[in-house]
Amino acid sequence: MEFSTGNLIALNVILACMMFGVSLSLGVEDFRRILRDPRAPLIGLAAQFLLLPAATCLGTWAFGVPPELALGMILVAACPGGTFSNIMTWIGKADVAVSVSMTAVSSLAATVMTPLNFAFYGWLNPDTRQLVTDIAIDPGNILLLVAGVLALPLLLGMWSARRAPRLAARAEKPMRLVSLAVLFGFVAIAFANNVDLFLAEADRFALLVIAHNAAALGVGALAGRLARLPVPDRRAVTMEVGIQNSGLGLAILFTFYPDAGGMILITAFWGVWHLISGLSLASWWARHPAEATAT
Repeated sequence: MEFSTGNLIALNVILACMMFGVSLSLGVEDFRRILRDPRAPLIGLAAQFLLLPAATCLGTWAFGVPPELALGMILVAACPGGTFSNIMTWIGKADVAVSVSMTAVSSLAATVMTPLNFAFYGWLNPDTRQLVTDIAIDPGNILLLVAGVLALPLLLGMWSARRAPRLAARAEKPMRLVSLAVLFGFVAIAFANNVDLFLAEADRFALLVIAHNAAALGVGALAGRLARLPVPDRRAVTMEVGIQNSGLGLAILFTFYPDAGGMILITAFWGVWHLISGLSLASWWARHPAEATAT
């Protein structure tokens, strides 16, 4: 797959704009809320950055997933929560405050955790270790990319919302709609440039993504249940862990590994499927409010 330097820059700028739009709803109070009551966000972040990558590494090894597809799954698991988890949490009548807090902190933590988890678990799985060596993962370069498209736009968006709250409130919804369109644009580019591989491997990677996403939702739900979180908090953690920032994963692949077709297809299909599964789960939750759920 060939991408010009201009196209790669455009993709990264668009992802940064997506993060800027999401951060317009965040503020210092979201971080203070974590300090006052950190249990739910901390449980969620542990599931996000520790349990899910470890489970993905073990699962891909245990089931003998082909190396390039396995490494794509590890990359997705290493990414922070997706930018649409807050909306789906709101639709599902779960605890939006917990979701927003996790989004804010995980986006900042991802500047370090995403490249480190990707490199570490890619190396830890013996089936992907050679591939990691061949593509020469440089965590430092990935860290700079993640900082540029997540951390800096997040801080800038929060600063803008603080300086011009009315403008930020009006811009938030359009920015989210544009973000959704852009995410599908990422996916369309990935599929268009790998159509032959998509047709040949769809039966394999589609099932892997569906199973992986179900496992991610399950990790979040199990972590919340074991921690005995209230049902609204548990649902927010479930959604935050199950909705991954696949747009970031695609930006990393387009920038550093444009020829890794299998990894790109795994990540691109995640971008479609987690929206379907997340919206389906949120709709079910909306019909079964947390107040009516005993456990």
